[in-house]
Amino acid sequence: GAAEGAMTAVRLVCALALLAATPARAEEVPYVQTPQNVVEAMLELAGVRGNDFLIDLGSGDGRIVITAAQKYGASGVGIDYDNYLIKESTDNAAKAGVADRARFLKEDIFETDLSAATVVTMYLLPEFNIRLRPRLLAELRAGARVVSHDWDMGEWAPDAQIEVAAPEKKIGLRKTSKLYLWIIPAQLAGKWETRVPVGDGSMAIELELEQAFQNLGGVARIDGSARPIERSVVRGRYVAFRVDDPAGGSIRFQGNASADRIVGQVATPDGRTHPWRALRVK
Repeated sequence: GAAEGAMTAVRLVCALALLAATPARAEEVPYVQTPQNVVEAMLELAGVRGNDFLIDLGSGDGRIVITAAQKYGASGVGIDYDNYLIKESTDNAAKAGVADRARFLKEDIFETDLSAATVVTMYLLPEFNIRLRPRLLAELRAGARVVSHDWDMGEWAPDAQIEVAAPEKKIGLRKTSKLYLWIIPAQLAGKWETRVPVGDGSMAIELELEQAFQNLGGVARIDGSARPIERSVVRGRYVAFRVDDPAGGSIRFQGNASADRIVGQVATPDGRTHPWRALRVK
């Protein structure tokens, strides 16, 4: 009776705990089709264009890669672990006339090389998103876009999110889908050196930047004074921020970042705008 029911509950809790402690495997992702209208919305949210290379993780019947090729002329690869789905996707691409731009590979989504992608799409599970997060940030170039169907990335806040009607959705009580977009941020943490025009000369500034995803902070050291980085924006390679000038007013920086430099413009307290460059020193 009650004792037996309690024992069953204990066994269930223990089983769930054991499952949670077991590392997720790619073949554990259930195959659930993304409705076609949601596919269209995902590609639109990502801003897919003809020069994009898309990787779809857990590609199912191939509809995301095929639609990107058909509608936008993009190239892409779908990754799945199921031989049947790989064959079905390949056949679907041939029927759609895009076999030259839409390919499908049987691979582990946690081992696939992501570095060539400008867009990554996925409809996985929350724990899979979290597990993939460090690889997305490390392997994708700044400015690459990631779109996830229904699940977020934990503490990595999306750059945009929308909700779309999904009358053909086969799971869940609500016939809607949440779509999340992240733009891979430039890696800016570290020390940078720059100079800012002042009168007939220039002022040396050392930037000590701290970064958590697309959030930028830290200090600017000017004449021995540490001024906080404020009002920062990081969106792909683009970065902007301001610091208070010890002499009054503010200095506003904006530019595009690469691995070792930021090139753009700086607005000084006198209202003038100048070309600007910062070089990474650490």
